[in-house]
Amino acid sequence: MREFIPKNARLVPTKAEKVFHGEIYDVYQWPQKLFDGSTATFEMVSRPDTVKVIAVKNDKIVIVKQRQPTLDWYYDFPSGRHDDTQETELEAAKRELREETGMRFKNWKLIDVRQPFIKIDWLVYTFLATDFIDQGAQDLDAGEEIEVMELSFGDVQKLAGQSNAIYMKNDTEFRKYKSLGDLLKSPALYQYKSAVL
Repeated sequence: MREFIPKNARLVPTKAEKVFHGEIYDVYQWPQKLFDGSTATFEMVSRPDTVKVIAVKNDKIVIVKQRQPTLDWYYDFPSGRHDDTQETELEAAKRELREETGMRFKNWKLIDVRQPFIKIDWLVYTFLATDFIDQGAQDLDAGEEIEVMELSFGDVQKLAGQSNAIYMKNDTEFRKYKSLGDLLKSPALYQYKSAVL
């Protein structure tokens, strides 16, 4: 369940009807009155939100090197789908980080929310996790191979420019920071009740 939705998000209208249900994407349609008084069918796609975690452990940033059945090795921040409707986006971020890295952190704050495409009801939540607690075993899906890395801020910035960092390359949220200190000072966009583990 979404706990925080930015004011400018464009979501599927409540009057829309689901006309297709896929494994990831659903398609919705609704009648929309136009300026001349006529009506047209409008359409929008919906998919589970994405949660992404920029985790800082001992002044290093946690990165994952991973591959999936349709993607060769690439680098990214730990991330995944928010597809459990019982979880908030913060709970999903904590779960994804634990599954992909085995790590737990004490302090969490939401530092960015983006809607990559206005015709897709899909939000990408970016969390900053600090104050490392512990690390256990990974709990990976059958379609994931993940290696956990801890890199300096400068090395992550360099990595983000490489072609095999396909998602980091377009991550304008991280690239706006000039230093680790700058990143750590990011204000929280929303105060979750469970921001501390």
